Amino acid sequence: MNINENYMRFAFREAEKAYEEKETPIGCVIVFENKVIAKSHNQIETLKDPTAHAEILAITSASAYLNSKVLKGCSMYVTLEPCTMCAGAIVLSKIDNLFFGAFDPKSGACGSVINITNNKSLNHKVKVSGGILDTECGNILKSFFKGKRNN
Repeated sequence: MNINENYMRFAFREAEKAYEEKETPIGCVIVFENKVIAKSHNQIETLKDPTAHAEILAITSASAYLNSKVLKGCSMYVTLEPCTMCAGAIVLSKIDNLFFGAFDPKSGACGSVINITNNKSLNHKVKVSGGILDTECGNILKSFFKGKRNN
């Protein structure tokens, strides 16, 4: 297993926590100097907050850890391609690298539908790599939504 798969497994464990809490199962970790400094999962239902996506919560935690609004030198691992809100936050926080699991053909903002993380008009570009453990990351989402449809 390579290093990116290893960190994605940490993010996947966060997605599993979200699943158990009946939240959309998306998990995220942020790594700085080969150490996980922040981890989170979706908490939209729990917090009654539409902005409580795994990525936003992890960015807040990493910023607190580093005592900085700038997350240079950091890499984010998230189980689903970020949406427009999260992609914008990734750019604004100046994260260097984004690794994601499943592609999101309906609302992915890192290349699938639009590409905020590498928009030439913005002042920061993020190195993006998608499809890491995509089968596992996609399957937990499919299982979650299948369960919701059957209820």
